[in-house]
Amino acid sequence: MAEAATGTTLPPHDPSCYLCPGNKRAAGDINPHYKTTFVFVNDYSAVKEEQAEFKPPDQDGSLSSLFLQAESVSGKCYVVTFAPQHNRTLADLVPAEIIPIIDTWTKLYSAHISPSSPLAKAASATTLPPSSHDADPTRPQAQYRYMQIFENKGAAMGCSNPHPHGQIWTTTSLPEEPALELEQFQRYHREQGGCHMLHDYAKLESDVQERIVAENETFIAVCPWWATWPFEVLVIPRQHKRALTDFSPAEKQQTAEILSEVTRRYDNLFETQFPYSMGLHQAPLEGSEYEIGCSYFHIHFYPPLLRSATVRKFLVGYEMMAEPQRDITPEQAAERLRRCGGPLYRENVDQGR
Repeated sequence: MAEAATGTTLPPHDPSCYLCPGNKRAAGDINPHYKTTFVFVNDYSAVKEEQAEFKPPDQDGSLSSLFLQAESVSGKCYVVTFAPQHNRTLADLVPAEIIPIIDTWTKLYSAHISPSSPLAKAASATTLPPSSHDADPTRPQAQYRYMQIFENKGAAMGCSNPHPHGQIWTTTSLPEEPALELEQFQRYHREQGGCHMLHDYAKLESDVQERIVAENETFIAVCPWWATWPFEVLVIPRQHKRALTDFSPAEKQQTAEILSEVTRRYDNLFETQFPYSMGLHQAPLEGSEYEIGCSYFHIHFYPPLLRSATVRKFLVGYEMMAEPQRDITPEQAAERLRRCGGPLYRENVDQGR
């Protein structure tokens, strides 16, 4: 039995939403009447610039010192609203409306780059957003190692507020997933005569075409060969790009276009607000010249839905204890998503009400 297509049920402005223009946030600040994006320091930051330093007890030679290792991490967390309207998502936005989001990501990333990084030459001069809308812009209090830009869309992914927004966490440490990727990028670069892993993989997928969901001159979006989630998508530049700062205005336009293509096809697949976690992986804010040079910008989409708007995949049992299993092949997933191009389904649903 197929579920009925879901339209837009949220209002354009919700007086109780702490992200809508003109509304009060948890800390008491009043949001400005912004027109595109709005950035502020998260009122409930997971990491903070000022927090107690962790000092492990002196237990040299003990089992505790062998097994129980920890280090303190400081950082700064931002919230980025994607649009002033409460009832819109990336899938609802046209590329021209997504470009301000990409510009905001780029400005924040540029403002945190280490002056000694090779990326500093490519980064345009910029300033950080204020801690609140009426405060003076400030530089971070420390040089951070990494910036993770991400979006959790939908209650299924733990998002408590439907207003379109994402988060940015900057930390003094390099997180595990980006660190593992960077390690493999460097290894491939050394062993393959200076080639870049994702450049070669993008060429392979472009030649084969079986797993491509959408593509343009700058990017391909594929259901990767190794995907864990049924409709997992990886967005890869065709040419080596270390970070957002490497993109020209035309390439930013095509970044907006590929994000629009992927998110719209997701929503069209089951005619619902398709949940996912999306994240950008790019060069560390601070690192060696070789680390920065081997970094390769890409975007991950991890969606949980499997067969319909209400049936999702769970990583349990064998998949938790042994290894993930494919419910459908990446070729099948890519073919279904390719068929979901065209206008966003709910434009017709909302017009018919």
